[in-house]
Amino acid sequence: MSSSKENQYSGQLSAGTRGQGGQAFGATISGRLEQDGDWLDQKLAADRNFDVVTRTIEVGGREAALYFIDGFCKDDMLQKLLQYFMDMKAEDMPGDAAQLLKKNIPYIEVDQEKEWEKITSSVLSGIFVLLIDGYREAVLIDARSYPSRSVEEPEKDKVLRGSKDGFVETVVFNTALIRRRIRDTDLRMEMMSAGKSSKTDIVLCYMDSRVDHGFLEKIKEKIRNIQVDSLTMNQESLAECLVPGRWWNPFPKFKYTERPDTAAAQVLEGNVILLVDNSPSAMVLPTTIFDVVEEADDYYFPPITGTYLRITRFIISLLTYLMTPTFLLLMDNPHWIPEGFAFILLQEPPNIPIVWQFLILELAIDGLRLAAVNTPNMLSTPLSVMAALVLGEFSVNSGWFSSEVMLYMAFVAIANYTQANYELSYALKFMRIITLILTAIFGIWGYGAGLAVSGLCMCCNKTLSHRSYLYPLIPLDWKKLKNRLIRRRLPGARQE
Repeated sequence: MSSSKENQYSGQLSAGTRGQGGQAFGATISGRLEQDGDWLDQKLAADRNFDVVTRTIEVGGREAALYFIDGFCKDDMLQKLLQYFMDMKAEDMPGDAAQLLKKNIPYIEVDQEKEWEKITSSVLSGIFVLLIDGYREAVLIDARSYPSRSVEEPEKDKVLRGSKDGFVETVVFNTALIRRRIRDTDLRMEMMSAGKSSKTDIVLCYMDSRVDHGFLEKIKEKIRNIQVDSLTMNQESLAECLVPGRWWNPFPKFKYTERPDTAAAQVLEGNVILLVDNSPSAMVLPTTIFDVVEEADDYYFPPITGTYLRITRFIISLLTYLMTPTFLLLMDNPHWIPEGFAFILLQEPPNIPIVWQFLILELAIDGLRLAAVNTPNMLSTPLSVMAALVLGEFSVNSGWFSSEVMLYMAFVAIANYTQANYELSYALKFMRIITLILTAIFGIWGYGAGLAVSGLCMCCNKTLSHRSYLYPLIPLDWKKLKNRLIRRRLPGARQE
């Protein structure tokens, strides 16, 4: 979607508010440059904001003023436009802005606007605004260039094969990455905005003939009704506004991806993709547990390899949840252990109860993860050595932890990284801790209660389309469940 179209939807503030000086915010410009320039200078605080640039010029014998934000402009393009305007003759000037756009401005993305609300929003979003004396409409020239990093493979969603490009913080670049993969007139990119102060741009991407239009309208209505000052945390703020309740359920309602190929595949499957400006990831709606577990590598390898990777990921996710509560249950009931598995018993009596060892290590591992995030690269090696010594050999020799407990927690910590979705990893962690505590208190009944709580959380966690979070397992749709578990050849999958 072009940036000029993008501006049409940005900055939709509530009507009736007033700007500085008492003039109604949303009123039209007067056509007298001195009055209009004073109002816009006051509104933008041009005398205090160093990056709000104003330039008075003469266009075809008429006095004019150009407004733009420093840092959002293409300097070479601005120079060419200024030179063109200054060279215009009085006889070349048309009677209104519409004719000026049509005949006299050699640039593609231009528009005209007379409402102050949209004019000020345009300036703040990086568009050049030209006010000409005698014209009751401002000329908008969208020659902005946002600061952005290069399109490179995201750190979180790496794959062994496949594309190495990723989303960036500029929403127009992200829509272009999807357009490059789906060259279909059925693809829609609708722009909306949210946030009274931030006016954050939100793009809804979908296939018009494949999307559930009832669900789509529901998402649009939710976005229109968002009453917040700004989407401070981008997509997380948007997610909390879309799903205000059920904060107690940790299982994710959204799938996030920083890969354009994954987003394009979800669009082709009839899902809705939400792109938020200033965020390098896309939100996939609606999302089930099977959507969250899927990864791009499942499709970049042959079907048999993709199926193995997918099933392995499911099994490992299940083991990360069951490993420590099951070990604790067996240590409390050693007579349940078959003779062939007697080696799993503790070799030495623990100095600290096993449940406390697991809980302390859960906290310690999260502490190390946070430390790794905040540690400069030059200090990452010393941190790794210290962590290996302190949480490895020294902790066992000191008697704080049993070697078996360290082994199982090490497996859980490493296995968590097989799941690319952080929210699902933490959801499994919370369920594991609850089951662990219940098992320590109530034994086998607590273990069963923990499993029941986990199952209840997943069953009660409806998607935004109000479909079961466990679909196609509950309700059972064997044909679709088979496709979720087994990576089939794409031509055969499409035929179904």
